[in-house]
Amino acid sequence: MLIVTVKEWDDGVVLQCQGRIVRGDETAILCAAVRQEGRNATLDLTGVDAIDAAGIGSLVSLQASGIYLTLLNPAEQVREVLRVTQLESIFEIRESRAAQELIMTRCATSATVGV
Repeated sequence: MLIVTVKEWDDGVVLQCQGRIVRGDETAILCAAVRQEGRNATLDLTGVDAIDAAGIGSLVSLQASGIYLTLLNPAEQVREVLRVTQLESIFEIRESRAAQELIMTRCATSATVGV
C-alpha cells in the first residue's frame, strides 16, 4: 500500500510517500500530483522501500507532462532501480535531512491520499 500526504510549500508541493511505489499503488502519486496547480513537486521518498517498473513509469510520466520532480531521500533500493534503468539523471535527487526538515517546517497545509 502507498500513502501520499500532500503538503503545500512556497514554490510547489511536497508529496510525502510511505510504502511501495508499485503497480496499482503508483496511481496515488499521479492523482496527488495532477491535482496540484503548481509545476514543481518534491517527492519525499524517505518512507518508500520499493519501486517497480510501473512506479518508475509514473515518475517519468509526471516529468514528461511538465511537472518538475525533485526526489528527496530515496532509499538505496530505489536509487538502484533508477541507476539500472539509467533514469537517475532525469530527476533532481537530494539526500539531505536538512532539506527534509526545511520542507516540513515551511509546509502550510496537507492532505493524505491512500491507495
